[in-house]
Amino acid sequence: MKHVLLAVVAGLVCALSVPSVLVAGEKNPVVVLDTSVGAIEIELYPDKAPETVKNFLGYVNDKFYDGTIFHRVIPTFMIQGGGLTADMKQKETKDPIKNEAANGLKNEKYTVAMARKGDPNSATAQFFINTVDNSFLDKAQAQDGFGYCVFGKVTKGTEVVDAIKIVPTGKAANGMPNCPLQAVTIKSAKVKL
Repeated sequence: MKHVLLAVVAGLVCALSVPSVLVAGEKNPVVVLDTSVGAIEIELYPDKAPETVKNFLGYVNDKFYDGTIFHRVIPTFMIQGGGLTADMKQKETKDPIKNEAANGLKNEKYTVAMARKGDPNSATAQFFINTVDNSFLDKAQAQDGFGYCVFGKVTKGTEVVDAIKIVPTGKAANGMPNCPLQAVTIKSAKVKL
């Protein structure tokens, strides 16, 4: 859905088409992750991280996250998911996006941020939910000077996040550490209407 804004430019009235997620006064989009442990609702912040939210919603609408797992769980840090299947196969993603960590949002408990590799602009589909305040991941304190982009926050289902963070973990068959010994699956991810 798009909205039309009227702007006066040099005495002329111009119509501008603007995506609805950017129009002031509208509610922020909410995504519901239906997991094998329970539902998690995440409010997204398109005004702070427009490209990241657009990217995340694209994966949600493509049903990319359906059937993926939380493959990395560290109770005093975060839970990470959104890229691997239960048999630890990496799903093919779209191109990486620009890091929007300089948006003023902080990696506080229950916020949602993009996972990435060493390259600050390497985030694709994987995300993590902070289980504690992780200020060292914020741009202002990050060792690499870039930080990790927060783009949403869990507004319902914090008890589900807390349940996931304490599942027993170990080394996966592929050698990945901190992997739940029993799969914690994202059954579906949908935009809440």
